[in-house]
Parts: sequence; structure tokens; C-alpha cells
Amino acid sequence: ASWFDGMHTDEMRRRLRPNLEFDAPDPFWEDHLFDRRETTVEFTVGDATFEGVNPCQRCAVPTRNTDTGEGTPGFRETFMTKRRETLPEWSGGDWFNHDFRLMVNTTVAESSWGETLSVRDAVRVGDVLTD
Repeated sequence: ASWFDGMHTDEMRRRLRPNLEFDAPDPFWEDHLFDRRETTVEFTVGDATFEGVNPCQRCAVPTRNTDTGEGTPGFRETFMTKRRETLPEWSGGDWFNHDFRLMVNTTVAESSWGETLSVRDAVRVGDVLTD
């Protein structure tokens, strides 16, 4: 949110619509949850197991004011510039054919269907799995 004048964290949450939000030590920490193409990254939240697949390509929704639906001039361009400037060295760079990507697409392991997540559940990053 700090990349955009007058935008607050809650507005950015509404625009990006995350299903899970982690209290992470570094910006874009979630980039640890994907790796090269043809792989997934196993991770757990509490007792639930997930696989991180790839960084999410963003659609037009984040560029729009959540109250009015009006587009925010320059949102996409500013986002892409800042994302490129702050892309961690360890991030899966070959996914970034453009920089309007944020968050991680995931799958839930069938063995974890029905598990319950709780605030403050521990997050553990596991192995890189080959498809």
C-alpha cells in the first residue's frame, strides 16, 4: 500500500483478495512458496499441507477502487516498476515474464481436505517437489 499515495493496507487487502495472509519477516516472503516450472513447493500451515505452484498473475481487479470500481491511474505501471525494483534475488525469476504478479497459487493436499487453519498457526516450508 505504501507504493501508492493515500492508499491504506485494508484497501490493498480488498484489492488483492488474499485467502491467507502471513506475518512474514520480509516483503514478498511468499516467493519462497514456489520454485522452477514443473515443480511445486510443499508447505504447511498448522496441520494442513499445501503446494505452492506459481506466482499469481494479477487481473484488472487490483487496479480498481474497491468502493467505486473506478480504475486507479498508473496503478499497474507503478506496481510493476516497484515489483521489479524489489524482486528478491532468490525469487523464481523465470516466472516473471511480466511483473504484475503477486501472491502464490496453491493446491491443498487431499490428505488436508477438511483441516482447520487458525490465526498464528506456524508456517513451515518443506521440499521442492517435481511434477
